[in-house]
This record gives sequence, C-alpha cells and structure tokens, in this order.
Amino acid sequence: MKYEIMGGTVPAVEFQLNKNEAIFSQKGGMAWQTEGIDMKTNAHGGVMKSLGRMFAGESIFMNTYTATRDDARVAFATTVPGDIIPLNLTDSPNGFMLQKGCFLCAEPTVNLNIALTKRFSAGLLGGEGFVLQKATGTGMVFLEVDGDPIEKVLAPGEVLKVDTGNVVGFETSVSYEVETVKGLGNIFLGGEGLFLTKLVGPGKVIIQTQNFGDFAGRILSLLPRN
Repeated sequence: MKYEIMGGTVPAVEFQLNKNEAIFSQKGGMAWQTEGIDMKTNAHGGVMKSLGRMFAGESIFMNTYTATRDDARVAFATTVPGDIIPLNLTDSPNGFMLQKGCFLCAEPTVNLNIALTKRFSAGLLGGEGFVLQKATGTGMVFLEVDGDPIEKVLAPGEVLKVDTGNVVGFETSVSYEVETVKGLGNIFLGGEGLFLTKLVGPGKVIIQTQNFGDFAGRILSLLPRN
C-alpha cells in the first residue's frame, strides 16, 4: 500500500492499492476512487464495538474499500480546513487514544474501541464527552485535524493543559484528566470555557490549533435570529 497526502486548505489522502489490499473509513468519508475498488459496509469489529463508536461520535457502520486489481486508487478528504496526520501504530505498541471525530481512515489491521477515562468526572463534566477511542493493532491510521497539528513529547510528570476541543490524541502512557478553570471571574469573563484537559507525561501528544466547534459557534452567533 502506498499513500500520498495532497491538497492544502482541505487536504485528502489518496491510497494506491494492489489487489486485495484494503482501507476502511467512516461512512461517507470517501472523496474519490478509480475503477477496481469494491466497497462493503459493515459493523467493523462487531456490533458492540460499533455501538461504542456511536457513543464516541463516530459512525456505527464503517466502509471497507478493497482493491480488485493492482494500482486501484481511493481517497479520503477532511471535512473542514485542516490537516491529515499518518500515525503508525508500530511506534505506539500499547495503542493511541483518539478524541471523537478525528478518525479518518485506517488499514484493516487497526482496531477501534471505546475507552473510558480513569476518572468518570473527566468526561461527565468535560464538555467533549468522556468516551474516547483507542486505536490498537498494527498498521497505519490517519487522523483528521482541525487547523494545524502540533506534536509534543511530554517528559515523565510533565503537564500540558489544553482546551478540551483542541486535543487530537495521545499515547496510552499519558494520563488524562479534565479540571475546572479556577476563579469565577476567569470562568465568566475569560472566554476560555469552563474546563481544561490536563495531560501528564510521559508520551506523545497531538493537539490542533483550531476547535471547529468553537468556530461554528462563532459563525452561528453572527447569523440573524429572526
């Protein structure tokens, strides 16, 4: 399997597949394809896993695109301006935690499962949902990022506090907790929301420069309310 990330403002990743090679994605994620691609829709990983993906904000069903001949091509594009990050799970053998909505596509050897945070309050109060996805297995998974991606490697005990909507994912060695912004004045006047995600190393963290939910909210606030 070969792939190329192309485009700028709203990029896409195009795969060149040989016969019997495959890629799966969320329903409706495909942008274009050539002849020689067979699509099948199913509950990837079983019914229980697919229901878990629903709670994580993803599709219940996944589409698998399999090449029926060599040099067949299929591409998947982002839904908003941003970037695409290729993530090799071989570099993260214990898996990678993903924020809801950032999964774009992956090789069939990648498994997606729901993962609960260690502290129930982290998601119950965190505004972004306490259900995360955990990508495990081998092979490549491709993540959709709003705005520009920023990668950081946290040292043991190093703390990074991020707006909850700006978290893309992190290695399982990184602990995750949502804390309340301190001070009533900061909460009501600071404009940064009520919660921050606290990430504690060691491990790799991926964040995004844009929270599209906030961006959409700003646009809605400018629309006529008649």
